[in-house]
Amino acid sequence: MADDVVKLDDLLATLDRTGPVPLYFQVSSAIERAIRSGEIPAGARLENEIAIGQRLGLSRPTIRRAMEELVDKGLLVRRRGIGTQVVQGQVTRQVELTSLYEDLKSSQHEPGTQVLEHDTRPADPATAQALSVPAGSDIVYLRRQRSTDGVPVAVLTNYLPLDFADITTEQLQQKGLYEIMRARGVTIRVANQKIGARRAHGDEAGLLDIDKGGPVLTMERVAFDASGRAVEFGHHCYRPDMYSFETTLVAK
Repeated sequence: MADDVVKLDDLLATLDRTGPVPLYFQVSSAIERAIRSGEIPAGARLENEIAIGQRLGLSRPTIRRAMEELVDKGLLVRRRGIGTQVVQGQVTRQVELTSLYEDLKSSQHEPGTQVLEHDTRPADPATAQALSVPAGSDIVYLRRQRSTDGVPVAVLTNYLPLDFADITTEQLQQKGLYEIMRARGVTIRVANQKIGARRAHGDEAGLLDIDKGGPVLTMERVAFDASGRAVEFGHHCYRPDMYSFETTLVAK
């Protein structure tokens, strides 16, 4: 990650101020090309809008609109206490039966895990139904923050049958959940999954470093082993500027 603030003087030196192409579009296009080519690297911080406008003789609304275009494309993110920063590289996840940890590894990102909660507790009715256990019976509860290359990307909440109670916090910090389960001889064969979106609530905005009440992607999954037993119920939320789902549709 670049620590120095990137100045855009050279990049924007050839703007056509009298032509028909709007200045904001020229600015956003020039910055986008530099980001995609690697000239401005992932993690680099850009100057604030006022400084750019004053030095280059551009209005603040022009710079703001250009930056908003790039934020909307997922190339820039505004982070509290840091400013405008080039996104580390969005994680695109195939809708397949894999874990986020495995997806990050396979896409050459370095996953990190902070275990927020790890205990046993009585299953509420919805969790009991998902795991096919009696309501009120003890289950394993996990809540983790997942990061990629040091940037938070997801908050993961999982519920497991009680026979997984011996999974340790240390294991969860070092490996993905599905990797841990496979090492125990569990083969996950099929899952029911729902993908959606909502606003962040509770402590999610702080954990994901987004604005309070900002949008998050969501995924809910019930996974079953080779015998048809439910072995995991999870509901996760993801930063939309850092994450997307991808699927292939085939006509019948």
